[in-house]
Parts: sequence; structure tokens; C-alpha cells
Amino acid sequence: MIRYRSRLRGASCDDAISVGAGFVSSLARPGANTTGFSTFEYGISGKWLELLKEIAPRVTRAAVLRDPTLGLGIGQLAAIQAVAPSFGVDLIPVGVREADEIERSIIAFAGSTNSGLIVTASVPATLRRNLIIALAAQHKLPAIYPFRFFVSDGGLISYGPNTIEAYRRAASYVDSILKGESPADLPVQHPVKYETVINLKSAKALGLEVPAKLLALADEVIE
Repeated sequence: MIRYRSRLRGASCDDAISVGAGFVSSLARPGANTTGFSTFEYGISGKWLELLKEIAPRVTRAAVLRDPTLGLGIGQLAAIQAVAPSFGVDLIPVGVREADEIERSIIAFAGSTNSGLIVTASVPATLRRNLIIALAAQHKLPAIYPFRFFVSDGGLISYGPNTIEAYRRAASYVDSILKGESPADLPVQHPVKYETVINLKSAKALGLEVPAKLLALADEVIE
């Protein structure tokens, strides 16, 4: 999340700006000289499971890679758990803070058939994406990721906000603050543009035939 503090004394990235976490009084009027742009709405996390089932219909077990120490990781997992029964998928939470934990958990998880991965948005997952992508390929696990760059690095499919668009929108806030407007009066904004990206080479390596409907809905197809 892109966050701005009073009069641009500092700008930082964080995983959450939320009313519940106490960062802002409300999304419409943040108060406390804090505002910003949300990276994710928890509710869209259920879409990851939906798309995973579309591209790999046989999946009945999914490991959810998330950071359990952050509100973002807890919220994303909860949203996926809410829709899992309707898709007939059992979920297994996996931590992403340590590389050996990821490797150990995925190797153990991959021993069962009809398994897949859901990689939620977090800094540790982003930093260790090459390991996660390699393990998914090695163990033939269909996996869905939160950002396009996971797929450009060899992942199967992603669904998430257009990160470049968020920074373009943030520029308007920087301009307003520099002109004297208080951050406390600028509403916290959620992403407005989400994109689906598919890597056909990765799908072929997994023996998956991507449905024509899903290809037609994709914002980008990497061949």
C-alpha cells in the first residue's frame, strides 16, 4: 500500500491502511494526516480460487501461501476460506516468511493428487517468488499469483491490481499535497483496475489446456 504522511514528511509502503488497524478514521476522511492507495481489497481474494478451478478443474486441495503475522495475510486467507466450500476445495495454510518453510511445506503438500497453490499478496512471497514458481513447476502444481510479474517470471496465472496504474493515480495525490491540501482530507482509494495474466508455456508444461473462455477474458497472454 502506498501511504502518505503529513505534508510529505515521509512516504512509505505498507501492507494495510485500514480503519480496523487504526491507521485511518474512515476511508472517506482518513484524518491524522494519513492517506494512500490500497493494494488489495480482501474480498477479491476469493477470485484466486475461482480462477484456479477454472484453469485446473481437478484441483480439490489448495495450499494458501500467506504471511500469518500480517492483517493482510489473515484477511486474504479468510476471504478464500469463505468461498472454498462452494468450490469443493480443502485449504492448507502455508507460511511464507522463511524459504525453508516454503520448500518443506510445498514438498510435503505435493505428495497428494489434485493439488494446487494460491499465493497471496505479501512482501515475503514477492521476494521468494522464484523459489515458489520453481517449486510449483517441479511438483506440477497449478498455481495462481497476485501480480503479473509472477507470471512473467514463469508462473501459471495471476489476478490482481495493475500496480503501475496505482502509482499513476498516486501522483495526483502528491501534486495535491505539494499544493497545500491536507492528506487527512484525501480519501483512501482502492484499486480500480484488476488484470488477469496467463502464461501458456507454463500451462503446457503442467499439461493444462486453458479454456477458451478464460483466454478471452485474460488481459494478457504470455506465450
